Amino acid sequence: MRSGYADLPLHHGRAPPWLFRRMVELSREMVKVIVLEYSQEEFLKRISNPYWFQGFGCVLGFDWHSSGLTTTTCGALKEALKDNDLGIYVCGGKGKTSRRTLSEIEKSTLRDSKIEELKRASRLSAKVDSSMVQDSYQLYHHTFIFTEKGEWTVVQQGMNPDTRYARRYHWLSMNLKEFVEEPHTAICCDQKSETLDLTSSLSRETRSVSLDLVRDDPEHLRKYLGKNLLRFTMPRRHRILDVDISERGFRILKMAHEYQPQDYEELVSIPGIGPKTLRALALISDLIYGAKPSWEDPVKYSYAHGGKDGIPYPVNKSLYDRSIKFLREVVEQAEMGKKEKMNALRRLSDYASL
Repeated sequence: MRSGYADLPLHHGRAPPWLFRRMVELSREMVKVIVLEYSQEEFLKRISNPYWFQGFGCVLGFDWHSSGLTTTTCGALKEALKDNDLGIYVCGGKGKTSRRTLSEIEKSTLRDSKIEELKRASRLSAKVDSSMVQDSYQLYHHTFIFTEKGEWTVVQQGMNPDTRYARRYHWLSMNLKEFVEEPHTAICCDQKSETLDLTSSLSRETRSVSLDLVRDDPEHLRKYLGKNLLRFTMPRRHRILDVDISERGFRILKMAHEYQPQDYEELVSIPGIGPKTLRALALISDLIYGAKPSWEDPVKYSYAHGGKDGIPYPVNKSLYDRSIKFLREVVEQAEMGKKEKMNALRRLSDYASL
């Protein structure tokens, strides 16, 4: 299940080599404690918890409020676990590296059928966050972490070019029921914005009608688009949205029609079906059939360092405290020098007091 979001200011710098080496060494020791004392699955659960992940990055030594924490922490984990001796694989990364995720998954020793499942999970998690959760953040980082048993977690990040903020998305395979309906257990952001959230349960009818529109001949949609109806206004607080579909878009819809997807997940999985097509289908579903989608940003918790005066949501204090406590226990058990351990605990205390 998708387990959290977190908004962070963009950071274009890199961790200096000496810091990155230290992050690699420390992260390996901490992961070793978690895997040996608990389990591989427990490590995935911790990574999918945005509070714990942020605290983990701080313990490793990176700037707590920077978007670079996400990419650098994931990079350190990938380097630390590259030998796979703990039964954990880390694939993907930032920018062009993210495009190698599928080929890196294929290099694992899992059976072919499991590899195909993992590749599908990687593709779908990225597709859902880039096309179904239309929050103006463009994905530029995708890290896919999985165990030798086939359980997985995803940490991916998107950039909003207008606000210069980044948003982090966490996914977890355990107890996942559907990719396309509320797959998250916690969503954490410091900023809320107008969002077309097609993963919301409130968008269930929208998804159903959209699927029917595609399964019928999409040619009949032309009368609702183009010059006859270039665009229309959703509820007053929402901006005007363009619902026009290009000729290329119609070709993709026709291809989808020929494919006859059995459900919305299959529709989203079709190459070429992206945010603009899904948005147009959603708006037409509302216009013709009154199937209104959700326009609420899927935020459940404010992030640890944000949400002044409890806005958008108060910090989940219980979850936050448990995350800090577990991190402290792991650091104390990890094999490292006394000075390094003291510094790590100090960084954790600094983060916990924010």
